[in-house]
Amino acid sequence: MYKVFVNEKRLTFSKNPEEGQKQIRFKDATSLEIAIDLLENTSCPEISIFGENIEEIWTEFGKLFKTVGAAGGVVQNKNGEILFIYRIGKWDLPKGKIEKNETLETAAMREVREETGLQNLELENFINKTYHTYTERDGVKILKTTHWFSMKFVGEELPIPQIEEGISQVSWKNKSQIEDDVFPRTFKNIKLILQDYWKSTKVEN
Repeated sequence: MYKVFVNEKRLTFSKNPEEGQKQIRFKDATSLEIAIDLLENTSCPEISIFGENIEEIWTEFGKLFKTVGAAGGVVQNKNGEILFIYRIGKWDLPKGKIEKNETLETAAMREVREETGLQNLELENFINKTYHTYTERDGVKILKTTHWFSMKFVGEELPIPQIEEGISQVSWKNKSQIEDDVFPRTFKNIKLILQDYWKSTKVEN
C-alpha cells in the first residue's frame, strides 16, 4: 500500500478499496488524473485507488510528476523529547533535498544539522518513507519522497534555527506537547511518520 498526500488529502493505492473513502478502480492514467483533480479542486477529502498490481499503478502515478527525493530525521534527546522546526506557521521535522551522489543517511544527517544547528547526532534506524505532491511556481507538479531516520542527540548545545531557510524556531517537544501544540499545526505526513517512529520504539501512541 502507498499513501500520498495531495493538497493535504490522502490518496491511497491498494489492491482492495479502502472503506470510508471515495473509490476509483484503476484502469489507466486517466483514473489517476481524475483522482488528482478531485483532490486538488473539490471538497473530496480522500480517495482510494485500487487494482491488482499496486507497483504498476504507483509507477504510472509517478509518470505524472517530476520526482524529488528528500531525507530527514526524528531526533530524540536524553529526556525523550523530539526536535521540531517551525516554518511559515507550521511545525515540521528537519528534512531537505538529497544532493547529487549523496546517500540517504548522509543527506538526513546533513539536513538536520543545517536546519537545527545541532552537530552531536547519532544515526539509528530507517523509519519509513512519506509522499506528498505540490506544484512549483512555474506550474511543474512535484512528487516528493522523504526518507526518514531515527537519530539521537548526544550533545549539550542549544539548537539554532536556520533563518535563511525560513525557520524561525527549533524546539524540543515531549509527547504531551506534540499532541497539544504540534499536531494541530503540522502536516499529515508528519503525524504518520511520528506514529511509525513511536511504534518502532514501542512508545504508546
